[in-house]
Amino acid sequence: MPRIEERLRTLGLILPPPPKPPGVRLPFELVRISGRRALISGHGPQSPDGSFAAPLGKLGRDLTVEQGYAAARLTALSILGSLHRALGDLDRISAWVRVFGMVNSAPGFEEQPRVINGFSDLILELFGLQVGVHSRSAVGMAELPFNIPVEIEGEVELVG
Repeated sequence: MPRIEERLRTLGLILPPPPKPPGVRLPFELVRISGRRALISGHGPQSPDGSFAAPLGKLGRDLTVEQGYAAARLTALSILGSLHRALGDLDRISAWVRVFGMVNSAPGFEEQPRVINGFSDLILELFGLQVGVHSRSAVGMAELPFNIPVEIEGEVELVG
């Protein structure tokens, strides 16, 4: 079994199926491979059945930082699921290059980096420092689609 999949299994983590928001057409690829790069479209937190994971809403009003951290961790699993479907093997990832984390924030909420740490911490736990370290932004947004608390996009480099 590939190394990253074995780590996921050891941690008891499940990659969800593709996201399919009800009544919405997604006219784009969740992962676009271009040469040795895989560009990752924005993903949100998913339950194992593929639906958006609760709770939904704004950080600082509806959700705590801890709930946001958990949502960012679920978003990492959503992204890993899409990468696995596109690549066939997560061990093809040679470097996490860039991560852009968006947090559905109530006015005055300033802890976006702590929320997006849920994503970064899981990627580092699974891939280690050499492959998992990445550049990152964590910003607040007035609204996110479907009232999800977190949306994350990024880019990885692939083994040549």
